[in-house]
Amino acid sequence: MGSRTARYEKSFVGGVRTFCSHNIYRNGFLKLNYISIIFYLKYKQKLLMEDVHFAQKRFMNKFEALKSIFGYDSFREGQEKIIDDILSGRDVLGIMPTGAGKSLCYQVPALVFKGITIVVSPLISLMKDQVRGLNEAGVHAAFINSSLTEGQINKALLLASKGQYKIIYVAPERLDTYSFINFAKAADISQVTVDEAHCISQWGQDFRPGYLRIEKFISLLPKRPVVSAFTATATKKVRDDILNSLKLKDPAIMVTGFDRDNLYFGVETPARKTDFVFDYVKKHAGQSGIIYCATRKNVDQLYLFLLKQGIDVLRYHAGLSGEERKQNQEEFIYDNKSVIVATNAFGMGIDKSNVRYVIHYNMPQSLENYYQEAGRAGRDMEEAECILLYSGQDVMINKFLLESKEENTDLEPAEILSLRIKDEEKLKAMTNYCTTHDCLRRYILDYFGDDSDCSCDKCSNCRAEFEQEDITTYAQAVISCVLEINGRYGAAVVAGILSGSGASKIKNIALGTLQSYGSLSNLSEGAIREIIAELILQQILTTSPDRYSLLRTGEMADAVLIGEKTVILKRKIKKSEESKRIRPSGINKKKGNVILNSKGDELFEKLRFLRKIIAADEKVPPYIVFSDKTLVDMCARLPFDKEQMLRVSGVGDNKYDRYGERFIEVIREYTKGEKIQTVIEE
Repeated sequence: MGSRTARYEKSFVGGVRTFCSHNIYRNGFLKLNYISIIFYLKYKQKLLMEDVHFAQKRFMNKFEALKSIFGYDSFREGQEKIIDDILSGRDVLGIMPTGAGKSLCYQVPALVFKGITIVVSPLISLMKDQVRGLNEAGVHAAFINSSLTEGQINKALLLASKGQYKIIYVAPERLDTYSFINFAKAADISQVTVDEAHCISQWGQDFRPGYLRIEKFISLLPKRPVVSAFTATATKKVRDDILNSLKLKDPAIMVTGFDRDNLYFGVETPARKTDFVFDYVKKHAGQSGIIYCATRKNVDQLYLFLLKQGIDVLRYHAGLSGEERKQNQEEFIYDNKSVIVATNAFGMGIDKSNVRYVIHYNMPQSLENYYQEAGRAGRDMEEAECILLYSGQDVMINKFLLESKEENTDLEPAEILSLRIKDEEKLKAMTNYCTTHDCLRRYILDYFGDDSDCSCDKCSNCRAEFEQEDITTYAQAVISCVLEINGRYGAAVVAGILSGSGASKIKNIALGTLQSYGSLSNLSEGAIREIIAELILQQILTTSPDRYSLLRTGEMADAVLIGEKTVILKRKIKKSEESKRIRPSGINKKKGNVILNSKGDELFEKLRFLRKIIAADEKVPPYIVFSDKTLVDMCARLPFDKEQMLRVSGVGDNKYDRYGERFIEVIREYTKGEKIQTVIEE
């Protein structure tokens, strides 16, 4: 039953109890007379019919649904075109970056369509978050997954069959069950949406075999619905897999681009990562942030270090008890604590909109993983930062993790080998991201095949100062060594040979007798490995497609050897300790196009406090009540009545009815009913 009915029923039952206690209490037993029973049953039936009518409400058009439910006056880039295609009955594949509003693209049509929309979603937390947000906005939605008992699932399906829900989220594995298939065959299904559609591809980072059976489920329906699929991270190979597996018919393919222009991307190579993290968190006190580590051990060590430094921090990984994980996740989501250290098991499906920074303590295994995890920052489209702390050891850790990866028993040996090679290629691309001196944003866009314009002043490379060095002579020595050993060794051994290392490994395989041995003895092994990394970046050298990463010469190697091509190495200019302090982010006061002044900041904190009280009372995360962006818009507009409040971005009819007056009251009290200056004019 929806929360609306529950609230009315609770109020009614309280009244009935009071009435009965005064009128028909006999011998310690409550005896309801005939009239009372009939009155109660009719009242409950009325509530149920009102709820069903409310759940079945269709909006005349997309704009009515957008404003009334979600509180927005206009669509973001790409949203309206996708919605129009879906409403016209056309299949759709939408590739949109995290935070670009993918959910609206299928939720708005769901409210306009006559029938039910089924959303296939991979994670329980993702479903719960979406359903909770829809119910808060006034849309009856449900989820069906393994977190429910069979009895709860049957009840949900019964209510759905009676028209109680417009949108039903379901795990892919549930599509095979007898009860769900029977429900779907009898129901009026207008749309099937596949969320996180990259899970359908073996080349995607979160492959789920259950996704391969979605098309079979659709084929069982008596009438084929519109099929829409959405993902944030999909290379061309993954896109092709989605199109083929779902058998989309004449699909409209919308790629809005992968750029998140509100995010700052940085790669740092600090001597001590723990000190960097501590300094950063301290300078961003009060801001919500996630720190990702590659292993549970690193999570525990960093967590304990920050605790000792007085940081009120949480942790999350699979080694903790289920109760501790749940509690820590809720503490973070409900804004009770602002910093969490976690493995990548944390965050998928957590739509917390006000995460202001994501730090990667270790390098992830792929750019797909990195962009998805980093993309959890700034989902409210406000300024946020994504910082990756890189060291050469990260590459070795990830190679070990890939070698230890559990193999998918559903795959053939040839498929397993192909995936292993693909994983190695992804790791190399990730390593190149960490070592390139070019624009980090451009590197990400190129990787995902996005050739749109990129004018970046929001990455550590574009903001850094570089010095250039001609390393052609060194490059020729490296190439000669690679040719001499006939591509049998990797970068570590080549650097040892060229530096004249006396390491036992070099001696044992008689590499000390090579002509190139010691030819760069004036350089350290670290400096030589830096040169090798640059040659790989410039494709003068390549590496073998396996976990050994053996060095080979590339197409341009001959041109370098004979002096036709010059090789330039860019190095960041080392700055003084004073200038090395963490770049002030400016994300405290600036929120999108609005810069709050001191009065605006003070009002913002008062509204945040009210939001936290309401969230605790309603038992929902604060961002479900209103996002930070909505609170900022309130501070800028200063609404004093319903008409003005409904102009605030993110305030729909249902949200206003539930919370609007309380926020207006705080604004009136703070401003004393006057339109004071709360923003800095630009």
